[in-house]
Amino acid sequence: MSGTKETVTRRDFLRIILTGVGACYAAAIGYPLWRYLISPAEQAKSLAAVKEVTLKDAHTLAAGSVLMFKFGSHPAMLIHHKDGSWVALDAVCTHLGCTVQYQPDRNVIHCNCHGGEYDAQTGKNISGPPPRPLRPYVVKVIEGGVLVSRV
Repeated sequence: MSGTKETVTRRDFLRIILTGVGACYAAAIGYPLWRYLISPAEQAKSLAAVKEVTLKDAHTLAAGSVLMFKFGSHPAMLIHHKDGSWVALDAVCTHLGCTVQYQPDRNVIHCNCHGGEYDAQTGKNISGPPPRPLRPYVVKVIEGGVLVSRV
Protein backbone atom coordinates (compact mmCIF):
# COMPACT_ATOMS: atom_id res chain seq x y z
CA MET A 1 0.00 0.00 0.00
CA SER A 2 1.36 3.27 -1.00
CA GLY A 3 -0.68 5.34 1.44
CA THR A 4 -1.33 8.22 -0.91
CA LYS A 5 -4.26 10.28 0.18
CA GLU A 6 -6.02 12.49 -2.34
CA THR A 7 -7.49 15.65 -0.88
CA VAL A 8 -9.59 18.34 -2.44
CA THR A 9 -8.26 21.78 -1.82
CA ARG A 10 -10.51 24.67 -0.86
CA ARG A 11 -9.83 26.24 -4.25
CA ASP A 12 -10.88 23.06 -6.12
CA PHE A 13 -14.02 22.76 -3.99
CA LEU A 14 -15.03 26.38 -4.76
CA ARG A 15 -14.32 25.85 -8.47
CA ILE A 16 -16.63 22.80 -8.53
CA ILE A 17 -19.40 24.60 -6.63
CA LEU A 18 -19.19 27.77 -8.75
CA THR A 19 -19.18 25.73 -11.97
CA GLY A 20 -22.34 23.94 -10.81
CA VAL A 21 -24.05 27.21 -9.84
CA GLY A 22 -23.03 28.77 -13.16
CA ALA A 23 -24.47 25.82 -15.07
CA CYS A 24 -27.76 26.19 -13.16
CA TYR A 25 -27.94 29.90 -13.98
CA ALA A 26 -27.17 29.21 -17.64
CA ALA A 27 -29.96 26.63 -17.77
CA ALA A 28 -32.38 28.97 -15.97
CA ILE A 29 -31.74 31.69 -18.55
CA GLY A 30 -31.20 29.49 -21.59
CA TYR A 31 -34.30 27.30 -21.40
CA PRO A 32 -36.91 30.12 -21.49
CA LEU A 33 -34.93 31.83 -24.24
CA TRP A 34 -34.87 28.60 -26.25
CA ARG A 35 -38.65 28.12 -25.72
CA TYR A 36 -39.28 31.71 -26.82
CA LEU A 37 -37.27 31.30 -30.01
CA ILE A 38 -38.63 27.85 -30.93
CA SER A 39 -42.26 28.64 -30.02
CA PRO A 40 -43.33 30.35 -33.29
CA ALA A 41 -42.12 27.38 -35.34
CA GLU A 42 -43.98 24.93 -33.09
CA GLN A 43 -47.17 27.01 -33.16
CA ALA A 44 -47.08 27.33 -36.94
CA LYS A 45 -46.66 23.56 -37.26
CA SER A 46 -49.50 22.94 -34.79
CA LEU A 47 -51.84 25.39 -36.50
CA ALA A 48 -51.10 23.92 -39.92
CA ALA A 49 -51.96 20.43 -38.68
CA VAL A 50 -55.33 21.39 -37.15
CA LYS A 51 -57.98 22.56 -39.61
CA GLU A 52 -61.08 22.46 -37.41
CA VAL A 53 -62.25 21.79 -33.86
CA THR A 54 -65.67 20.55 -32.78
CA LEU A 55 -66.76 21.87 -29.40
CA LYS A 56 -69.39 19.48 -28.07
CA ASP A 57 -72.33 21.06 -26.25
CA ALA A 58 -70.93 24.57 -26.92
CA HIS A 59 -74.22 25.46 -28.62
CA THR A 60 -75.73 25.56 -25.11
CA LEU A 61 -73.37 28.38 -24.09
CA ALA A 62 -75.39 31.23 -22.59
CA ALA A 63 -75.61 34.46 -24.57
CA GLY A 64 -73.06 37.00 -23.33
CA SER A 65 -70.51 34.38 -22.29
CA VAL A 66 -67.28 32.90 -23.56
CA LEU A 67 -65.73 29.45 -23.84
CA MET A 68 -61.95 29.17 -23.87
CA PHE A 69 -60.63 26.23 -25.90
CA LYS A 70 -57.51 25.01 -27.68
CA PHE A 71 -57.17 25.22 -31.44
CA GLY A 72 -54.26 22.81 -31.79
CA SER A 73 -51.86 23.98 -29.10
CA HIS A 74 -53.04 27.58 -29.41
CA PRO A 75 -55.58 29.14 -26.97
CA ALA A 76 -58.74 30.47 -28.58
CA MET A 77 -62.12 31.77 -27.45
CA LEU A 78 -65.67 31.22 -28.61
CA ILE A 79 -67.96 34.14 -27.78
CA HIS A 80 -71.75 33.86 -27.83
CA HIS A 81 -72.83 37.50 -28.01
CA LYS A 82 -76.05 38.79 -26.43
CA ASP A 83 -77.51 39.42 -29.91
CA GLY A 84 -77.17 35.67 -30.63
CA SER A 85 -74.14 35.93 -32.95
CA TRP A 86 -71.11 33.66 -32.53
CA VAL A 87 -67.45 34.71 -32.89
CA ALA A 88 -64.27 32.66 -32.47
CA LEU A 89 -60.91 34.43 -32.14
CA ASP A 90 -57.36 33.74 -31.06
CA ALA A 91 -56.95 34.25 -27.33
CA VAL A 92 -53.33 35.39 -27.60
CA CYS A 93 -52.48 39.11 -27.63
CA THR A 94 -50.59 40.15 -30.74
CA HIS A 95 -48.36 42.43 -28.67
CA LEU A 96 -46.43 40.05 -26.42
CA GLY A 97 -48.39 36.81 -26.49
CA CYS A 98 -50.35 37.11 -23.24
CA THR A 99 -53.70 35.34 -22.98
CA VAL A 100 -56.60 37.78 -23.43
CA GLN A 101 -59.95 37.80 -21.65
CA TYR A 102 -63.46 38.64 -22.79
CA GLN A 103 -65.22 41.33 -20.74
CA PRO A 104 -68.93 40.92 -21.48
CA ASP A 105 -70.01 44.03 -19.53
CA ARG A 106 -67.94 46.23 -21.90
CA ASN A 107 -68.12 43.84 -24.89
CA VAL A 108 -64.35 44.02 -25.42
CA ILE A 109 -61.46 41.59 -25.28
CA HIS A 110 -58.84 42.85 -22.84
CA CYS A 111 -55.17 41.99 -22.35
CA ASN A 112 -54.09 42.46 -18.73
CA CYS A 113 -50.37 42.53 -19.58
CA HIS A 114 -50.27 46.00 -21.15
CA GLY A 115 -53.89 47.15 -21.35
CA GLY A 116 -54.51 46.29 -24.99
CA GLU A 117 -58.13 45.97 -26.12
CA TYR A 118 -59.82 44.34 -29.09
CA ASP A 119 -63.30 44.58 -30.55
CA ALA A 120 -65.24 41.50 -29.42
CA GLN A 121 -67.12 41.21 -32.74
CA THR A 122 -64.21 41.50 -35.17
CA GLY A 123 -61.02 41.03 -33.13
CA LYS A 124 -59.63 44.37 -34.38
CA ASN A 125 -57.29 46.14 -31.99
CA ILE A 126 -58.99 49.28 -30.64
CA SER A 127 -56.56 50.57 -28.01
CA GLY A 128 -53.22 49.93 -26.39
CA PRO A 129 -50.03 48.50 -27.86
CA PRO A 130 -51.27 45.47 -29.91
CA PRO A 131 -50.00 45.90 -33.49
CA ARG A 132 -52.43 43.50 -35.22
CA PRO A 133 -55.98 42.19 -34.73
CA LEU A 134 -56.73 38.79 -33.25
CA ARG A 135 -56.98 35.96 -35.79
CA PRO A 136 -60.63 35.12 -36.53
CA TYR A 137 -62.04 31.63 -37.08
CA VAL A 138 -65.13 30.46 -38.94
CA VAL A 139 -67.95 29.42 -36.60
CA LYS A 140 -70.76 27.06 -37.54
CA VAL A 141 -73.39 25.94 -35.02
CA ILE A 142 -74.13 22.28 -35.70
CA GLU A 143 -76.24 19.64 -34.05
CA GLY A 144 -74.61 18.75 -30.76
CA GLY A 145 -71.98 21.47 -30.75
CA VAL A 146 -70.11 24.22 -32.53
CA LEU A 147 -67.62 23.69 -35.36
CA VAL A 148 -64.70 26.14 -35.40
CA SER A 149 -62.37 26.15 -38.42
CA ARG A 150 -59.61 28.25 -39.90
CA VAL A 151 -60.52 31.11 -42.21
